[in-house]
Amino acid sequence: MLKHSLIAAAVAVLAAGCTLEPTYERPAAPVSANFPAGGVYAAQPNVAQGVAAADIGWRAFFVDARLQRLIDIALKNNRDLRVSVLNIQAAQAQYRIVRSELFPAISAQADQSKQRTPRDLSFFDKTISNTYSVGLNASWEIDLFGRVQSLKDQALAQYFSTAYARKAFEVSLISQVASQYLQVLQADDLLRVTEGTLKTARASYDIVKLQFDNGAASELDVSQSQTVVESANANLQAQQRARAQAVNALVLLLGEPMPDDLPAGMPLNDQHFLTDIPAGLPSDLLTRRPDIMEAEQNLLAANANIGAARAAFFPRISLTGSFGTLSPTLGGLFKAGSAAWSFAPTITLPIFEGGENQANLDLANVQKNIRIAQYEKAIQSAFRDVADGLAARGTYDQQIQALERDTAAQQRRLDLSTMRYRQGVDSYLGVLTAQQDLYAAQQSLIVARTQRLANLVTLYQALGGGWIERTGDSPRAADAAS
Repeated sequence: MLKHSLIAAAVAVLAAGCTLEPTYERPAAPVSANFPAGGVYAAQPNVAQGVAAADIGWRAFFVDARLQRLIDIALKNNRDLRVSVLNIQAAQAQYRIVRSELFPAISAQADQSKQRTPRDLSFFDKTISNTYSVGLNASWEIDLFGRVQSLKDQALAQYFSTAYARKAFEVSLISQVASQYLQVLQADDLLRVTEGTLKTARASYDIVKLQFDNGAASELDVSQSQTVVESANANLQAQQRARAQAVNALVLLLGEPMPDDLPAGMPLNDQHFLTDIPAGLPSDLLTRRPDIMEAEQNLLAANANIGAARAAFFPRISLTGSFGTLSPTLGGLFKAGSAAWSFAPTITLPIFEGGENQANLDLANVQKNIRIAQYEKAIQSAFRDVADGLAARGTYDQQIQALERDTAAQQRRLDLSTMRYRQGVDSYLGVLTAQQDLYAAQQSLIVARTQRLANLVTLYQALGGGWIERTGDSPRAADAAS
């Protein structure tokens, strides 16, 4: 009895724990040990007191109440995010399907069969026979070599991969809403500048036209003055169109029409995102970026698939059996002596399959190598995202300061050119050129301010920010609902 118990225990251990999967080793990160530093990568003042981006809640990073409300709406209504959530549910169901194969399948069955036998082949002239049966059927594959276990591990990794993909999309959605909101604010500022330029140009045109009517200005001056008016008017129409399209793009991200009860927002020049988020080390990205974790789960799934492909070379042992009652009459099903049972162990050993098993194993190894390359590419892309963001963060402030000085100088130039024209010292061409250059400088300044803020949003996302809502919160599981 003891011998049989030991054999049974050994079989149970083998069935539960044996696997032919390769030992997983995380590939080394194919990037430098540190992010670039110095020069254009100059560090910013440490106002965030060393808090990593992933530990800063998006409500602390985006302080504009209007933007916070828009992000809230998008996280509840965006259709692409809903699809991501449904994909998680589908992957979870697929995992449960594969996992169920580790357990015996038991089913109840009741049937009746009626058969006619020719009289010359029948006994006692009984040509019609009935058989009634009721019982339980069971089947189970003893997973000695871990084929089913490997398939379960593969399905579980694919489930986690899908969950991280949803989380990566959620983080990306927050970034997209913020960036598109900045585009709307930029359009507002460009419209404001264009309307101001148009107002000034019309006033100048009226003055020049009056001077022309009185013989104090030439027709060339009038034509030149009119070109500024028409150019600004054309720009106004284009920017009104661009603003409407920017709002439409924002509405698409929200997943519902723009609410009427949004709180007041901050203008572009009053937006203040954190500029001092410590970059940390590239290795931090492995645990901070859901897209990298998604790529690693895909690699784990491919690694598990190799175990299943290897197990196909070994015997498969299946146990099937049934127990119940069998009777020629319905009333005799549960009488004494009607018990019936069957037990049919099956061992299947592959001998010749035309190279199918070897091809499947070769395919599994190739797929793992593909996943390794994709995982390494995800790390490299993340490294570049952060490096680009740091380079931009270190240069935008100086660029904007230079553009602010240029805009002030262009305004002064326009004032002086206008004064000299009215005094008859210069032609109107000087005023025209100064107006156009001032307008271009104002637009460049607005675009640079927008790009600086958009870069901070991108850098926050690249460093793993956006996973939590409020600073101090524990990160939610990747498959947790928003």
